[in-house]
Amino acid sequence: MNVGLDWAHCNGFGEQPLSKIAIHKATIALRHSSSLKAYPFVLGSKGEDTQWVTVDLQHSEPAWDDWVGVFSPAKFNSSTCPPENAPKEQTPYICSAPIKPKLVAVSNVISFANPKAPVYPRLALGKAWNEMTVTWTSGYNIDEAVPFVEWSMKGGSKMRSPAGTLTFSRGSMCGSPARTVGWRDPGFIHTSFLKDLWPNSAYTYRLGHLLLDGSYVWSKNYSFRSSPYPGQDSLQRVIVFGDMGKAERDGSNEYSDYQPGSLNTTDQLIRDLENIDIVMHIGDISYANGYISQWDQFTAQVEPIASTVPYMVASGNHERDWPNSGSFYDTPDSGGECGVVAETMFYVPAENRAKFWYSTDYGMFHFCVADSEHDWREGTEQYRFIEKCLASVDRQKQPWLIFIAHRVLGYSSDNWYGLEGAFEEPMGRESLQRLWQKYKVDIAFYGHVHNYERTCPVYQSKCVNGEKSHYSGVVNGTIHVVVGGGGSHLSEFSKVVPNWSIFRDYDWGFVKLTAFNHSSLLFEYKKSRDGEVYDSFTISRDYKDVLACVHDGCEAHTLAS
Repeated sequence: MNVGLDWAHCNGFGEQPLSKIAIHKATIALRHSSSLKAYPFVLGSKGEDTQWVTVDLQHSEPAWDDWVGVFSPAKFNSSTCPPENAPKEQTPYICSAPIKPKLVAVSNVISFANPKAPVYPRLALGKAWNEMTVTWTSGYNIDEAVPFVEWSMKGGSKMRSPAGTLTFSRGSMCGSPARTVGWRDPGFIHTSFLKDLWPNSAYTYRLGHLLLDGSYVWSKNYSFRSSPYPGQDSLQRVIVFGDMGKAERDGSNEYSDYQPGSLNTTDQLIRDLENIDIVMHIGDISYANGYISQWDQFTAQVEPIASTVPYMVASGNHERDWPNSGSFYDTPDSGGECGVVAETMFYVPAENRAKFWYSTDYGMFHFCVADSEHDWREGTEQYRFIEKCLASVDRQKQPWLIFIAHRVLGYSSDNWYGLEGAFEEPMGRESLQRLWQKYKVDIAFYGHVHNYERTCPVYQSKCVNGEKSHYSGVVNGTIHVVVGGGGSHLSEFSKVVPNWSIFRDYDWGFVKLTAFNHSSLLFEYKKSRDGEVYDSFTISRDYKDVLACVHDGCEAHTLAS
């Protein structure tokens, strides 16, 4: 990559002028009095997969609006720009914006000891409870090296599990910028399935590639704890949030500073990682928006988490939506990715990953994860899946039934929803609220709205329980929670506070669920800035309470009646 000094704003606030620079039209004005040097010259020489680069610059006429830009690949090719009559690409406007920079110095090129090395493992639950999947990125195709995972129970004999290899091409993208200026070869994505794991046991693993000459390329060593047996009575802790994205650790500003709180959330989870068993990131994952290289930035950012505990994701509008691509919403929010990148970069135990809905179990929890970017209404394929998922749970073994979707299919007093008048995604809960009530869903989680809000146990817009901090006995309504403050810019609340809204917070944060046993659950909302608890409640109940009939929660007629 080359490092160039460009005109821009240097105080780190607001939208970068660099985001509007037509790089391929830059004015070349190299000055002998200006110089740039970047080092180390070779990255990863000791096996590192993340490393700092130091840039020394000298400029005889420094100014407040000087910029240092990092370009990778080093040379921008204007042939990738859309035709002049094509719709303007999403920001940053590398091609179409009128601002022309003045390039005054260019650094040396930084290279990599092994640019193909395996990096950024992402764990996920498999289709069976005793299976863990490992997905990672490398530069090795199957005609160059055989990918696998070497793993063992701590202290046990080592085993090797083969990995499948996938990638995608520019032609797989649906539009600009993913097909044009945002395109970058993603390398190869490998997934291995570690099977027949002992429940709740510690394992170590590392990623491997067997080269054609018989030598090996290895990643560093990692570890994880396998899932508990479904229904196992043990301490189980789940993190839930949406809409996180990524940010720059060196303090520099991204082109629009769109996810300013993402590092706060990431770092709080890393600090508390010993007390986390599984993460649910419910959509709007990286906010790459068609700039493919930003998926690498995101997977690098969450590697300490995703390499240690299952990192389960859901599909959001910034992963899937694109006009005429089959998404439920005709918006360009994915930047032309139309789901391809997310479906390849992260594994989920779906029958068809292009339809990003799935169920998964973790001990005493049963999760039904919907895909709000596909139609969920009654009569659809997804609606049938949701009912099957909710109906299949054995509440005697898994008392905690959780529904998840990216968009708010339940309740939110976000300002935009308030203007719409229904405090929900249009057509959101009309088809689903009967299922939540019938199958006695404990909590429904949503992202999309970038704030935090918790409702009372609610059914048909009415609170069915007057408690606020402790719930016990019969499950007579579902608690709906918006937890979309993972890191993206925050969303304003409506000035109207509905009667079902118990707690609202305009800040970045996440939820932690702690199941102590089959009868006791702790819910905590924590702010990302300090990790402290700002909202909480408990649920206490027995299996018999789940069986009790409530309004629209049992069949209308029985033999007894």
